[in-house]
Amino acid sequence: MTATTNPPPASGRPPLVTTPLLLRFVSIIGASTSLFLLLSVVPIYADSAGGGGSSAGLATGALMLTTVIGELAAPRLVSRFGYRVALAAGLFLLGAPALVLTLSGSMVWIVAVCLVRGLGFAVTIVAGGALTVSLIPPERRGEGLALVGIVSGVPSLVGLPLGVWLVDQVGYTPICVAGGLIALASIAAVPGLPDREPGVGHAVGVAAGLRTAALMRPVAVFTATALGAGIVVTFLPLAVPAASAEVVTAALFVQSAAAMAARWAAGRHGDRHDPSGLVLPGLLVSAAGMLLTAFTASPAAVLSGVALFGIGFGLMQNATLTLMYGRVPSAGHATVTALWNFAYDAGMGAGALAFGALAPHTGYPWAFALTAAVMLTASVPAWRDRTRPVPPTPARPIPARD
Repeated sequence: MTATTNPPPASGRPPLVTTPLLLRFVSIIGASTSLFLLLSVVPIYADSAGGGGSSAGLATGALMLTTVIGELAAPRLVSRFGYRVALAAGLFLLGAPALVLTLSGSMVWIVAVCLVRGLGFAVTIVAGGALTVSLIPPERRGEGLALVGIVSGVPSLVGLPLGVWLVDQVGYTPICVAGGLIALASIAAVPGLPDREPGVGHAVGVAAGLRTAALMRPVAVFTATALGAGIVVTFLPLAVPAASAEVVTAALFVQSAAAMAARWAAGRHGDRHDPSGLVLPGLLVSAAGMLLTAFTASPAAVLSGVALFGIGFGLMQNATLTLMYGRVPSAGHATVTALWNFAYDAGMGAGALAFGALAPHTGYPWAFALTAAVMLTASVPAWRDRTRPVPPTPARPIPARD
């Protein structure tokens, strides 16, 4: 079954939302809801098993470990099996293990489930991301990616705080089962999607992409910002005093809402101006937000800090991804998707693991402040990328497929 694309309007500007893109939204919502509903819940579950903050970091780190490994292998899977098989397999591996997560409180079991879910999420986002960008008109790519960011952001906006709130209301098992079933149900939309898209230009392999400075500068900057994202979702529920639990729910909502709004604004700006101008400001704003979040005893500081971090992170999400897609031919879109998501998930996982090891020695406030300082080290590649314009893709030699 091959999906058809809506015909372009007579006015000349291609439509942004088409039938295939709407079907793709179903799998985006399914994967994102499954991930974000449990993203803060699983670390709390691990912590409740008696392992402390290090167990919470280990749970998130395990999820992100197989995510980043899977992302580097996924472009080859997509090339061999096509979008539909890869996307359906990823959704299954993301959803099915969540159904059995609470069968045991053992950290070995929790980590094993997180490892499988991470692999499923990796395949889902690489296959789905490459498919998604092929469904968006190139001249509206920034706006289209922003719209996709909103569609995937709504589950994080709702799922992160909802999951934390539901733990006290219904317990862990119903939340985990719901997260698993949502991913599995979205597989029903996959047969209506295109299976393969003919690529234009030479293919860009992952190894070649890792050697391409024009791609790796945005990757390095985005990785530094993603450190903070992993820390916020994993440790904010533990860092804020227990008496202010409602502050955590509000903060997770505010962070996701701010990121979603900033991502949309960045997309509209990027279609009209050079998106590289947003990278350094996004980094600085996100680092400032992380520093403000260090005042964990102050609800106002926490809420303001996560709002600033969300704005900076949203700017970075859209600007770096738009830049990277613009620097390769369409045959390299799967590799760009893999590298960008590698930066996202490696940053989140490394941030959670490092913060979990650091915080017991420094306390949460100093650990947040040190995270902000680490994030600022990426200002060097951010500045270099801003001052080194990249010629249009056809004028540049494309690395051979690895």
